[in-house]
Amino acid sequence: MHYLLTMITKTSSNILPEHKPKPKWLRVKLPTGKKYTELRGLVDKYKLNTICTSGSCPNMGECWGEGTATFMILGNICTRSCGFCGVKTGRPEAVDWDEPEKVARSIKIMKIKHAVLTSVDRDDLKDMGSIMWAETVKAVRRMNPETTLETLIPDFQGIEHHIDRIIEVKPEVVSHNIETVRRLTREVRIQAQYDRSMAVLKYLKQQGQRRTKSGIMLGLGETEEEVIETLHDLKNNEVDVVTIGQYLQPSKKHLPVKQFINPDVFEKYKKIGLELGFRHVESSALVRSSYHAQKHIN
Repeated sequence: MHYLLTMITKTSSNILPEHKPKPKWLRVKLPTGKKYTELRGLVDKYKLNTICTSGSCPNMGECWGEGTATFMILGNICTRSCGFCGVKTGRPEAVDWDEPEKVARSIKIMKIKHAVLTSVDRDDLKDMGSIMWAETVKAVRRMNPETTLETLIPDFQGIEHHIDRIIEVKPEVVSHNIETVRRLTREVRIQAQYDRSMAVLKYLKQQGQRRTKSGIMLGLGETEEEVIETLHDLKNNEVDVVTIGQYLQPSKKHLPVKQFINPDVFEKYKKIGLELGFRHVESSALVRSSYHAQKHIN
């Protein structure tokens, strides 16, 4: 790997106290444009389910304008209880085996050029949901042969034969988010493990996955040195693309925002990531996992 050329030092000007209102760089413009309006109409008319709408993504207008959208499979109840995530935790409903066709049909109706698939964790299932993952990719390929795919997968508890099902269907990009630095993992991702996630990313690459990707949220109390260490770890595990964004608290029950990170710091992280040799680094406050996803294929 290419080692870091310049270290970043933490200064008071880079961090805003949590009791202050959201800074101006977190203000979101309402999505506009002909393509967005068209897709919004289709979503409403056919009652299509996208993470873009249900998660109120700040980049929805931009992504839809470029023909990209994100879809969640395996229900909307997660078996894990991560401190940052707004998805419900509990006992999931039975698997809907018609879901692959429903997702593929949604992508066709919306004329999506690049689709991102994600899911809740399904630790309740013997296969961790990996069979449904593979069937969904196959259905999308059959109905939308020109659409490229990114699969934003859970860790499948690190079980390799479940991960193999993703590799076998050959999505253009496979993503698995590390979410936070090593020290905060137990607090932020209660049932996850930092090293296990890194091992998943490395295994994907070792088994021939062409493009791998991961993401990290800032503002949970991490230091800049820890963020840089995480970037090094991701590079050492052969990750190609990294996204870095600002954590925002979904509700009062979730982990509080400890810091609002200044845009200059995001720019420094981007520079560091590119110096380390990542193919793409998306780094700004409003960046989310699927931001500019269509550009991460090449």
